[in-house]
Amino acid sequence: MTTEFSGNAQSMSLVGFTAVATITLLLCVMTGPDRDDLDEFYTGYSSLSPMRNGLAIAGDYISAATVLGTGGVIALFGYDGTVLALSTALSLMLLMFLLAEPLRNAGRFTMGDALTRRMPGRGVRITACAVTLAALLPLMVVQLAGTGQLMAFVLGFSGESLQTGCIIGVGALMISYAAIGGMKGTALIQILKIVMLLGSGMVVAVLILHRFDWDPGALFGAAAQNSGVGPAFLSSGLQFAGGPSPDLDMITAQLTVVLGGGVLPHVTMRMYTASSARQVRRSMSWAVSSVALFVLVITVVGFGATALVGRAVIAQVDPQGNTAYLLGSQAAFGSDVSTAETFLFTTVTTAVFLTLLASVAGMILACANSLAHDVFAARVREMSPRREMTVARVSALAVGVPAILLATLVQHRSLQPLVTLSFCLGASAIAPALVYSLFWRRFTRTGLLSTLIGGSLAVLLLMPGTNLVSGSPVSAFPDADFNWFPFTTTGLLSIPLGFACGWLGTMASGRRKSEEQRHEYEAVEGWILAGAVRRDR
Repeated sequence: MTTEFSGNAQSMSLVGFTAVATITLLLCVMTGPDRDDLDEFYTGYSSLSPMRNGLAIAGDYISAATVLGTGGVIALFGYDGTVLALSTALSLMLLMFLLAEPLRNAGRFTMGDALTRRMPGRGVRITACAVTLAALLPLMVVQLAGTGQLMAFVLGFSGESLQTGCIIGVGALMISYAAIGGMKGTALIQILKIVMLLGSGMVVAVLILHRFDWDPGALFGAAAQNSGVGPAFLSSGLQFAGGPSPDLDMITAQLTVVLGGGVLPHVTMRMYTASSARQVRRSMSWAVSSVALFVLVITVVGFGATALVGRAVIAQVDPQGNTAYLLGSQAAFGSDVSTAETFLFTTVTTAVFLTLLASVAGMILACANSLAHDVFAARVREMSPRREMTVARVSALAVGVPAILLATLVQHRSLQPLVTLSFCLGASAIAPALVYSLFWRRFTRTGLLSTLIGGSLAVLLLMPGTNLVSGSPVSAFPDADFNWFPFTTTGLLSIPLGFACGWLGTMASGRRKSEEQRHEYEAVEGWILAGAVRRDR
């Protein structure tokens, strides 16, 4: 089967991309906040209904890296990819049951607000901002680089200058979304994205199942047969078969996704947009349901891509499998494609393009909010709302421009290490800090800083030694080999170190300091855990 798209599909995709970019930018302009209303910019007045807020949370959570990357892992590694997809859903469920309500009660605009509820101080806010940037910048770079690859793949051009131009143009559009639309504008884009992504994906999944007479067993069997590895495709360990401890590597990778995915700042910032504890529970129910449905869709499409196209062909087009979702969608229509099917495929490509736009816009907004609110506004005691909002919009530019430049530099390398870096930082630094801050009465300021700094340093020191960076043909530097930590993630060491740093820092603070923090926590425990009253800081 051919992996190239017809001229009609390419033309319609280009029209779809342009239409989506125009409409979403217009939505941001129409819903943008006033220049002196911080609550509207940061939270959209908490005016979204639980359903819309839940869809926005799901939209932020399902990034382009999830759609393209997870779809590729399913198509190339079968069972291991399905477990990865389930791990992403489990991560959001943990956020729902463990952290969502306390975060909403403790925070106001940013993660720094939630952490300083108990331990005020500019040092905590600056550290929280630094970790936010470190966790989200790699994901932004990955998805911006994916923009050029997606446009080149769908529209059929191969020039590096054209791909770079696409990255710069789309990056400028994403910065505009965050700076103009604020929380409410980006929420509307996320809602549009998740509706298009799930709607088009369900239709493709139905078409694939129809090709196999509605028998999932036949689909999985055909995928295994066309994978080139036989029954191993439906067993665990294929993705990590080259490492010294495949089972341990797989468990660590899934644990990193489960602990790190749901606590990334662009996801947790949506908790602050709920107006009450009941609203955040209902919003998370919608979000978890949407992500669970997406897991089913991407599993069917991923296996369908292998069954209909072949694992070798997918790997030949892209060794990381990032085009598997689109190839599976194309294959679902067969060789004789009608005008209606071309239109549907255009909807699929446009949904993926919108996913790229919306995901990066949400991340830029989270970073810009943290820079403006936690760093600059915290430095100036009497900063006016209008000035803070101006700073937030300038911060969106300050975050977006470096991300665009980095994306143009690394667009032709394997970007999986950057995705893994973000999840490792979430699991090793942000998750321990939030859990300790929200639930441990004796947790101290020293313990908090130790967790954020120690967990982040552990990840940054270990990541260059993993086999995603060097030592294999699909690593970021395939011609080099400085692989001394033979795993795909740092979680095996960095997650325990992150929690241990928090505990050691608290113990080092002394009993007296711990008792003081216990008394301070008891004073706000009702706000944090039960939402008795929501204070603004």
